[in-house]
Amino acid sequence: MIEMKVAGIALEAATRSPIVLLRDASERRQLPIYIAQDQARAIISVLENQTHPRPLTHDLMVNILDELDATLERVVIHSLQESTFFAVMTIRHGETRKEIDARPSDAIAIALRTRSPIWVMEEVIADASIPVDRDADEAEQRAFRDFLSGLNPSDFAERGRSTSSES
Repeated sequence: MIEMKVAGIALEAATRSPIVLLRDASERRQLPIYIAQDQARAIISVLENQTHPRPLTHDLMVNILDELDATLERVVIHSLQESTFFAVMTIRHGETRKEIDARPSDAIAIALRTRSPIWVMEEVIADASIPVDRDADEAEQRAFRDFLSGLNPSDFAERGRSTSSES
């Protein structure tokens, strides 16, 4: 799993649909997830430190967790099926942990409010992420190919002998 942070909300150019952008710690990969307008507003309100006179739905969920002395340990976006992302929220109450199915947008809105980590499975990153810096990705790939082209089978034999003599 890879921990991701919310980089922001964007609008898809053609349809003006909101997209939440998750970014990895190295800021090299970005995961765009289409979300509804209401969830976009809920996420933006946290990102912009907006307060409301009455609790909104996600605020209410956080208040319920607090009153029950439960915590959101983490959010995991675990799969992508037919262009739909799936997530679970891990809730802890004492020694009991429960995984609750959730839309990623709702889980992210609550995670932001509770400062809980957001994780994404590597398979989802591989299937749906986009590079943030294509030039850096290409440079890294070139360097790796150069490294591989400089290897000889004898390099592995040398390493194997030195490792076995150390045992």
